[in-house]
Amino acid sequence: MKRKIIKIDEELCNGCGNCITACAEGALALIDGKAKIVKDLLCDGFGDCMGECPTGALTIEDRECDPFDPKAVEEHLLESSGQAAVDRMKAAAARHAAPPVEAPAPLAAPTGGGCPGSRMRTAQPANAPAATATAAGLPGQVNPSALQQWPVQLHLVQPGAPFFQNKELVVLSTCSPIASADVHWRYMRGRGVVVACPKLDRTEPYVEKLAGILQDTTIPKVIVLRMEVPCCGGLTHIVQEAVAQCGRSDLVFEEVVVGVDGTIRG
Repeated sequence: MKRKIIKIDEELCNGCGNCITACAEGALALIDGKAKIVKDLLCDGFGDCMGECPTGALTIEDRECDPFDPKAVEEHLLESSGQAAVDRMKAAAARHAAPPVEAPAPLAAPTGGGCPGSRMRTAQPANAPAATATAAGLPGQVNPSALQQWPVQLHLVQPGAPFFQNKELVVLSTCSPIASADVHWRYMRGRGVVVACPKLDRTEPYVEKLAGILQDTTIPKVIVLRMEVPCCGGLTHIVQEAVAQCGRSDLVFEEVVVGVDGTIRG
């Protein structure tokens, strides 16, 4: 039959594996450093994996292939990953209760392809600009941002990115820069930055991703900035595991706790 199914451009695929963790059906695998469809009948064609690809290698195409088989998916997941994976697949199927729709036209990509929102960028810190009025009558900017890179979300950054080199790395919980106005000037200035939430993110690839980043010996120190709430302690454990896996004995590790009132507990 002819139906919608994922298409992978191997020239654009960098082997990051984000699409594999995003696929609830277990339809993708990393083979010889490239993402590939394990079996056509495992892919439902909804494209949940597309939003996690940093290079734009995934698209949806119409082609002749085996029909999607939920029963085969369940058997595949039970054998390869257990009941928790089956439960995740069923939750995804519930979200996909409506028939798939035509894929929207892709956004214009920056030079080099990929999602415009995940393109790597660097910037030099600037002095605070003169306040300019907005339509709401408020200044356009009062305090300059200390951020010197993009992207920052841990799923999107890649080991070896130039903005990590020769800098300390700060791993921010998603809530910490919102809870404390001091985070930008106190912890982000002059450092590489990644942001993650141990409770709401899919954290399966985080240890391996961070370990890959921290293998760069020009990174002298990693700082975890987490909230005081118990669930945020998972971020510290993720980073500690990454430090252990990166194989370095010279790397300095530090944990900083932010109170829900914005105070820095150290």
